[in-house]
Amino acid sequence: MIVCVPVAPDGSIDPRWGRAARVAVARLGPSGVERWDELDVGWDRLHDAGPEGQHHARVAAFLREHGVQLVLAGHMGPGMARMLPRMGIAVRLGASGSAREAVAAAGALVHRAPGR
Repeated sequence: MIVCVPVAPDGSIDPRWGRAARVAVARLGPSGVERWDELDVGWDRLHDAGPEGQHHARVAAFLREHGVQLVLAGHMGPGMARMLPRMGIAVRLGASGSAREAVAAAGALVHRAPGR
């Protein structure tokens, strides 16, 4: 499973999903986090740039390009929260604390789910 989470400079979950400057894209396997890549996305600067809808399109393209299946975030605007599930991307809100620990915990839940 591939998870995306907004990351603050101190490694915690940045509470601003749509305005995050940096995100981590992590690959989860049965033994936990197998790969962790932090990427500068600049959504903080780009959020209000361009015509209406452009920012959502930018985020959607990034998530598709990276094969993201789950987004962990503290908060997300209602438009984005509707869009991502329509794209087949699961969303878990209310995340806080260490970004790596939150991703690892999400992976543990997924791999313990019945039928896996």
